[in-house]
Amino acid sequence: MSTVDLPFSDTRLHQLEERFAELEPQISDSPVRESLSVLHALVGEAIRRAHPDAVEKTPGDVADLWRTAPPMRGERRNEGLPVGAPAPDFTLPDARNQPVSLSDFRGTPVVLVFYPLDWSPGCSQQLELYQQELDEFASRGIALLGISVDSIYSHGAWAAVRGLTFPLLSDFAPKGEVARRYGVWRDADGFSERALYLVDGEGVIRWAHVSPELHHLPDIYELLDALDRVRGQQEVIPT
Repeated sequence: MSTVDLPFSDTRLHQLEERFAELEPQISDSPVRESLSVLHALVGEAIRRAHPDAVEKTPGDVADLWRTAPPMRGERRNEGLPVGAPAPDFTLPDARNQPVSLSDFRGTPVVLVFYPLDWSPGCSQQLELYQQELDEFASRGIALLGISVDSIYSHGAWAAVRGLTFPLLSDFAPKGEVARRYGVWRDADGFSERALYLVDGEGVIRWAHVSPELHHLPDIYELLDALDRVRGQQEVIPT
């Protein structure tokens, strides 16, 4: 069956497989390449186990893997940076390996979304919600940046199957360096807290939230209220 004869969803999955095959030889032998190969095999095995009778799998099947993934648990271990503190500048690659710096957004308020890991249940729900509310962010003139320790390749695959269009930045090497600067690194776990920082156009943290539990998702209405208050140049009280 040719690519053009496949249903749309199967076509997209076929394209992603072809792209992975093109990119893999370009990665030098390293733990990164090995980890990506393991991830690729893990996703394939998860699909086969979830749908043992299916002949062909779709990106929708992959996108829904979070529904059967183990829950992420754990109490907050860090308080993060305080409201009123300067937001540390950083430069991280996006899923296309293009550098993105916080200073690029000077003059524009930014929401920094620190989350533990791609593909996990809570992160899938949280970032999909923000994708659905992108118009709310855009109408307020707010930029949105997701940050986790996942590689650019994981970000690219996850964004594709979840339909995420805002930048996902890779805090991969040195691992968790930016999360450490923002006081939300969970050293024992190897990933960050689930945390939000609203940084104004001058680079100052105007609102912050670190979830009390890893599985706790921040209240979207509380976030939108904070956006409105910063936009109106009102003082924002930290949570």
